Amino acid sequence: MGMGEEHAAGGAVATGAPEDGLLPDERAAASASEGSAQVRGGAAGAPEGGAVRRIGVFCVGNKLMLDDGLGTAVYEELVERYEAPGNVELFDVGCLSMDMLPYVRDFDVLLTVDAIDGTDAEPGTVFRFEPDAMARHSGATASLHDLKLVDLFDAATLLGYEAEGLCLGMQVENPSPAVVTVGLTPKVAAALPLLVETVAGELARLGSPLVPRAGAAG
Repeated sequence: MGMGEEHAAGGAVATGAPEDGLLPDERAAASASEGSAQVRGGAAGAPEGGAVRRIGVFCVGNKLMLDDGLGTAVYEELVERYEAPGNVELFDVGCLSMDMLPYVRDFDVLLTVDAIDGTDAEPGTVFRFEPDAMARHSGATASLHDLKLVDLFDAATLLGYEAEGLCLGMQVENPSPAVVTVGLTPKVAAALPLLVETVAGELARLGSPLVPRAGAAG
């Protein structure tokens, strides 16, 4: 994939860095529908034909800190609404750490879902980054967390591990409440389905679509 970014609001995706403005809309899901990590693997089986790539989805954040809990909210929605195919695992990791290094060894593709800030976009806007493109933004358009996926990959490279990476993030409104607060601010909560659908769309694009659970809302 290229080095650029995509961002989305109101259900549509556009390509190009924020400072360059938006190109024509395309659908986020065009191709388809602090502690130990929680993980859900799928029972639906792997896609047929060819070599199956193992995919890890890391949902990052602290649900006790308002919008910083965005990743956990996405994880909970994915687990409630979908079954993952056998080659896809969903993780609620809290904050990324070097403890995640073995996953770079074990997976072919790593996708992180995280809250971001400093983009000048409206809260609820979804962004799609290559890991190194995200890292080039210090502060603005960056993850709220100190360790980014590119840092994990850099360390993994020294150990001979290799994987593809992708970062999906949403501009948030309040990731640092004065007191412990569970929940999301209204604009971020309203846009949560868009981010969930974006994750599902990326997995479908990678050839590993999620399977909606019977009776799940959505």
